[in-house]
Amino acid sequence: MSDDKVVATSATQQATQQTPQDGPQRAVLPAVDVFEDASGITLLADMPGVPKEQLELKVEGDALLIEGSVQSRTPEGLEAVYAEVRVPRYRRSFTLSRELDSTRIEASMKDGVLRLRIPKAAHAQPRRIEVTAG
Repeated sequence: MSDDKVVATSATQQATQQTPQDGPQRAVLPAVDVFEDASGITLLADMPGVPKEQLELKVEGDALLIEGSVQSRTPEGLEAVYAEVRVPRYRRSFTLSRELDSTRIEASMKDGVLRLRIPKAAHAQPRRIEVTAG
């Protein structure tokens, strides 16, 4: 895949988001795999513990933002004494190429993996030109 299709704008394992009411809020960058084919790209983001209801996807201009809150499930009647999830929020942003059609993004979530399918815009799709004898 060429580097100009999707560019990760974050380079560290943790990001800090400033919110006016809460002050700084820490977030973990989810691991992401990006695959390209002739008709678009598929982005897979590992976000274990994030239910579909706590997932937020936004496109503003050429920026794609993925955010999700981890929902810890403690069995009824028990209290967590030790938990390894210290930052219960995932956040990652990308810059989308103009070749991609951000109005037709399809998203699904299964087994803690967010799958985004971002098709190429019609002008960027390869097309076959038929040659006629004449």
